[in-house]
Amino acid sequence: MTFDDVETLWLALLSREPDQIQAAWKALNSEERLAIYIHLKRMASEEGWTDPQRISAQSALDVLGDLADEAAEED
Repeated sequence: MTFDDVETLWLALLSREPDQIQAAWKALNSEERLAIYIHLKRMASEEGWTDPQRISAQSALDVLGDLADEAAEED
């Protein structure tokens, strides 16, 4: 799977489909992973996001699990 634009990348990350989420994550460099991780954490926990957006962000964080935590620790 290729991610030619940001919209396609986010569609995969928020798809609630583990294979798509992991493929999108693997396409990112370490700086991008950190930025995405921080954004997903905000989406899952802060006000201003719709319930489907929160659920999708949390789903991505759940799928990524330790991979996402490692990205945060690299900073």
